[in-house]
Amino acid sequence: MERRSGDAPSLPLYLTEPSRALAELWLHFAARPLAPALPRGDGHPVLVLPGLLADDTSTMPLRAVLRRLGYRVHGWRLGLNVGPTAECVVGIRDCLRELRERYDRPVSVIGWSLGGIFARQLARETPDSIRQVITLGSPFRLARTSQSRAHRVFERYSHLHISRATLPLERDDKPLRVPATSIYSRLDGIVAWQACLDDPGPRSENIAVIASHLGLGHHPATIYAVADRLAQPAGAWSPFRPPGVLRLAFPVPDEPARPPMPAAA
Repeated sequence: MERRSGDAPSLPLYLTEPSRALAELWLHFAARPLAPALPRGDGHPVLVLPGLLADDTSTMPLRAVLRRLGYRVHGWRLGLNVGPTAECVVGIRDCLRELRERYDRPVSVIGWSLGGIFARQLARETPDSIRQVITLGSPFRLARTSQSRAHRVFERYSHLHISRATLPLERDDKPLRVPATSIYSRLDGIVAWQACLDDPGPRSENIAVIASHLGLGHHPATIYAVADRLAQPAGAWSPFRPPGVLRLAFPVPDEPARPPMPAAA
């Protein structure tokens, strides 16, 4: 069958996801001596949401780095992410509210893949509680099921879901009221990278890295970009500009093309 532009990644990219992610984990550990050079911020609270069929274990490397940078970092503490179950939907709202009240400061929310879709929804519901949203390989602009190789896995748990999203996702939604950064990779083997692109604007941007989907959360380029975004002073957001020595790690972001989206497959 002929592939359409923007459909799910090729089979070679998909099949090499585990091995590439493992290599990127080794790269993460090899880069640890460089951690003191990462940008530092004001230590505000950060909530990290995992992707589909992942839990807080998957975000431990990222959270460990951010914790060493002085942030109050928290996992979601809701076990395996199998989609918008009642426990998940209520749990992440309660978690955000608890952190907002505990620290008396807006919370930065980082979401990996499906976790990023949840993060953006939180920002639409409670923008006053969120400082910024950072998504990692999150297909929040998914237009059809053929753009994701994880769709069948997601549907396997649909009987547990209390909400049902319609495609295209975020088709008519206005830009988030908080700063939003989408980190994505054209080598993503799980979701079409085109579905991860936001409309660049005064408070929104896309940052391209060279990584697998399963390795995005611990890839050194991702961690640098996340640290840079979190280090911005509150109320003084500006687009990402990598330092000259790191420019090769961040390809020029692709401008999203926004033609009329097709109906869901």
